[in-house]
Amino acid sequence: MKATWKLADGTEISAEIANGTNMMQAAVDKNIPGVIGECGGCLSCATCHVYVDGAWLDKTGSADDFEDAMLDVAEAERTDASRLSCQIEASDALDGLVLIVPQP
Repeated sequence: MKATWKLADGTEISAEIANGTNMMQAAVDKNIPGVIGECGGCLSCATCHVYVDGAWLDKTGSADDFEDAMLDVAEAERTDASRLSCQIEASDALDGLVLIVPQP
């Protein structure tokens, strides 16, 4: 699948991502600035916080209770589009996904 990350400065970075890869790992592998993933995708930090583009909100689903709690400690402002990218898994259904990297 293809994913695009939009950075605060307007830069867009797109990459092909293998199905089954979480979007935090994909961002780290592609050196996406602002997506750190300190915990390695273990859902114990919020350093992979992103905003899901509005067109993709229904397809990515909503945060579960634990992810919801972790989003409360995200450095950047939390919005209705906030997700931890480690909890979004690449799939054919998400081909074309757009994620916005928040400015801390």
